[in-house]
This record gives sequence, structure tokens and C-alpha cells, in this order.
Amino acid sequence: MTKPDFSTILRWRLAPITLLALALPQSASASGTEPGISALIKWLPLLLQGFAVDVGISVAAMAIGTVLGALLGIGQVSQIALVRTLADWITQFFRNAPWLVLLFFCVLLLPYQIQFFGWTIPFPAWVKGIIGLMLPVMGNVSEVVRGGIQSLPSGQWEAANALAFSRGQTLRMIILPQAIKRMVPPWMNVYAVLMMATPLVSIVGVEDSVTVARAVLSAENSTALLMPVYGLLLILFFAYCYPIARWTRRLEKRYAIA
Repeated sequence: MTKPDFSTILRWRLAPITLLALALPQSASASGTEPGISALIKWLPLLLQGFAVDVGISVAAMAIGTVLGALLGIGQVSQIALVRTLADWITQFFRNAPWLVLLFFCVLLLPYQIQFFGWTIPFPAWVKGIIGLMLPVMGNVSEVVRGGIQSLPSGQWEAANALAFSRGQTLRMIILPQAIKRMVPPWMNVYAVLMMATPLVSIVGVEDSVTVARAVLSAENSTALLMPVYGLLLILFFAYCYPIARWTRRLEKRYAIA
């Protein structure tokens, strides 16, 4: 089979941008007020601000979910049966729960403010969004950590035991440094999935990219801008997630298990 040339590959990777470019003239001709591309340029700073909110929420949810998920993953390989069972149940519950349902639970169950020793601490919508996305991330990262630890041969544990290492020392000094290399590719894949699911926070009232896009369409009052605005969001998410996907594939090849 012949290998495709560079021009063919470039055309496929620029396909989303080409689709948006084709959509802009159509919106300009269909709109009697303002050309589509001019409207996009006018609202671009606000759309980028909404996209930055998505990025910030995804980073925060991934950071918290990674810490808690790592603890759960280590708990799944614990020698204490109660800890192992509890960590496994928590992992499977949040890993298999619908992300949208978890977000709704956070909206309905978490208060809008907390009274603490006479102080009123606000509980804004973006915090609820972070918590709602952090929970499924925690479950998925827990499985990544468990799989990375158990992917190492049992001889590692036996050799450390022969050298009088405790289980905690073996895990911290021998197992985890080797397992992290195998955890990084699936961990990055979890983040890419999280980033693509971040627009769900619009249901809790967070002014993210989707919420801003709706406001832009409402302000312009033109259905012809529907495809260009959401097409721009598509390109923003693609431009952000595609390098992560490529980097993940390179790391998978680099740290492939023989």
C-alpha cells in the first residue's frame, strides 16, 4: 500500500478549518445585517474568554481528580481487604456514572453558600462544575493507577521483599517510578476526554464557551451565524486536544510494554 503524500495528510488535518471557511460566506450572504466573518471577529475575544474558562475548569478538575484517583488506585492494590474493597467500589461507581448526571447531582445537592463560624462562603457554579467533573476523572485515574501498578511483573515485589523493603517503601521507591511511565499515556487520554466534556458545565450556569456562544447568537439574532460560531468552537477544541492526542500516541510507542 502506498504511503499518502504530505499534501494529502495536510488536507485531511485542515478539513475542520476548511469547513468553517466555507460556512462563513454562506452566513454572510444569508444575513442581511452583518457578514459572518465580521461578527466572528467582533465576538472572538469573548468566545476565547469562554474557552479559557473551559480550559481552567478542565485543569482544576484533572488536578484534583488525579490526586484523589491516585489514592484510590493505590487503595485498590492494598493488602487490607476492607480498603481494597472500598476503593474498588468507589472507583467503579464514579467511573461508570454518567458525567451529566453527576453534574446535575452537584447542582441539586451542593449549596450556593456555606455558613462557617459566622462567615458566609459563596459556592459559585464553576466550583460545582469542577466537582462534578472531578468525580468521574477520579474513577478513571484510579483505574489508570491500578493498571499501571499491576502491569509490573511480580518479581519486582519479590526482589524488594528479599531486600527487606516494606510494602510502602517498595511502592514508593521501586514500583511507582516505573509505573508512572506507563500511566502517563492513558492519563493524558483521560484529560483529553475531560476537556471535550467540559462544555457540560454550561448546565450549571458557568459562563463557558457554549454559554457565550448562545449569548452571541442571541445578541446577533441571526440563525446564519449558528454554524460559524459553533464551528469556531469546534476548531478551538480540536486545536487544543489534537496535540494532546498526538503526544499520547508518541508516549505510547515510547513506553510500549514489550
